[in-house]
Amino acid sequence: MVAPALFTTHANAPAHPTRAFGRFELRRLLGKSAGTMVWLAFDPRSGAEVMLTLPRVQPADTVALDHWQREVRLAARLNHPNLSLVAEVGMQDHWPFIAVERAQGVTLGEWLALHRTPTPAHVVGWVCDLLHGLAFAHEAGIAHLDLQLHSVLIDERGGVRLMALGGAGDANLAAQDAARAKSLERTMALDPTELRARRAAAGRDLLACGVLMHHLLTGQPALDQPDTALVLARMAPLGRELVRLPWTTPLPIPEALRAIANRCTSGQERLRYRSTRTLLGALIGWLEAQSEDGGGPLGLLLDRLRSVGHLPALPGLAARVARVTSLESQRTDEIADQVLADMALSFELLRTLNSAQVQGTQIQGNGPVLTLRRIISLIGVNGVRLAANTLRAWPGPLSEPQAAALQVTFDRVRLAGHTAQALRPPGYDAQVIYLIAALQNLGRLMLRYHFADEAEQIEQLMKPGSQEPGTPDQPGMSEAAAAYAVLGIDIESLGDGVARQWGLGDDVMHMARRLPPDAPVRKPDSDAEMLRLTASAANDAVDAVSTLTGARAAAAIAQIVQRYARALGLSARDLSDGVQAAREVLRKGTPLPASRRGDVAPQTTDPEPGTDPGG
Repeated sequence: MVAPALFTTHANAPAHPTRAFGRFELRRLLGKSAGTMVWLAFDPRSGAEVMLTLPRVQPADTVALDHWQREVRLAARLNHPNLSLVAEVGMQDHWPFIAVERAQGVTLGEWLALHRTPTPAHVVGWVCDLLHGLAFAHEAGIAHLDLQLHSVLIDERGGVRLMALGGAGDANLAAQDAARAKSLERTMALDPTELRARRAAAGRDLLACGVLMHHLLTGQPALDQPDTALVLARMAPLGRELVRLPWTTPLPIPEALRAIANRCTSGQERLRYRSTRTLLGALIGWLEAQSEDGGGPLGLLLDRLRSVGHLPALPGLAARVARVTSLESQRTDEIADQVLADMALSFELLRTLNSAQVQGTQIQGNGPVLTLRRIISLIGVNGVRLAANTLRAWPGPLSEPQAAALQVTFDRVRLAGHTAQALRPPGYDAQVIYLIAALQNLGRLMLRYHFADEAEQIEQLMKPGSQEPGTPDQPGMSEAAAAYAVLGIDIESLGDGVARQWGLGDDVMHMARRLPPDAPVRKPDSDAEMLRLTASAANDAVDAVSTLTGARAAAAIAQIVQRYARALGLSARDLSDGVQAAREVLRKGTPLPASRRGDVAPQTTDPEPGTDPGG
């Protein structure tokens, strides 16, 4: 039996009769889907307009009706700013209904019919409000079951409220309701089958939220279908349709937000958000990153720098520093070589000095020093000891698995630094190129130390997924897209924010930005660009050999050589020898590798500003 059949008219109705539903006078249909419909109605008892939500299909039997009423009444007791207040839960002619006062707002469908396409920031604000209410409901064990434009209310101040939780009913949960009562009597605990069903219902809500966000950002319903439930039925795992944001939209969509929205509706279930809180965190991070008050993940990171330090020192650092600085005969460059092995101390000295010039380049003017021997000569061995003693002891606040992951990242960054040293052209300072290669990973290091849980999520999203035997693996997300989807900000921006706080200046900031994977590689026209490209090539190579194996790694290395060959005069032999030499440095602690085309004699002090690094 379908809902429209329940409506009757008054016996002495006027020329244009008002349809009646019990005491309510139905004025117009505000929206309908396969699961629910919402009517604007007048309640003569209160003298005010209300919105009535009814299931489109009448509950099949007494068990289903009892379940519907139990779930809806439980949901009506929830009190949250982003959940609508329920005026009445009732039944008329065996049809259950939920009444909400019209004063609480207009439906999202009504708002869209009267206004222009909202801005992306406006959409995200709405979705965040919606997720706050939805998360509260999910944590109370209640799902909405039919998230549609007509179940979302916009109030006079532009805030969002979710209406009619549980109004669509759920046959699966209803069938389990009697078993649940018996289970509670026996064990006073929820049945595992019901828990799985409720998690699945919450997952459908979350996917529907992503479909709604797609509609709001594009101005068109996904798959040209306004009913989100029918869209969900055409997506995995039930269907094979893909829901992704088009490149042409009414208003430009920032890349970070695009990654978040596309993850919501990913064709691979494993890549989708697992809970309302994780999606909410990504959207809030994006919103705050757009603001000018320094909020979001970057603001949180800068706060954490003050509380737990930039990076933790490797075990035994203080003793090693004391040993190498205790000998008066120890040369500055020998001390620098020892310091360079500890990423935290190297960055701490770089941050502490925060002055002078980029050494080993032809860059004019003053700027930060990028050779440790120059820093040590300026601050003295006592300054080195003080810096080592101020670092947080390993592993800081990290758990053992998180510390192990950070150590892997440290080793990978050091490998990239030594590879860059081996690839550098003649005359370029080995410590400069090492630190630039390391600075191109500053965001990754900050992520691993300060956002360890988020780093693990990003890593999982990047991994390919297995399908049926004999079929190709499903690709994972790119690092940038995964970071956007988890944090709402990319990893490069984390590194940029920290480097700018250190006062590294625009020239160094440019070199510390790794060349994007889709950017063309042009012949460098300055020393700064040469250093940037060399460090980028080294990092690309280390990423390939660290994440890929066999033929895939070889193919990736070949692509890197092809990409940088003309700009850097790089050959496959140069790259393979450079990576191998870097591995030997890490394995044996051998001296720094020489340039692949020979090198000038090492300097113990930096050249004067503006001098030729090769002279």
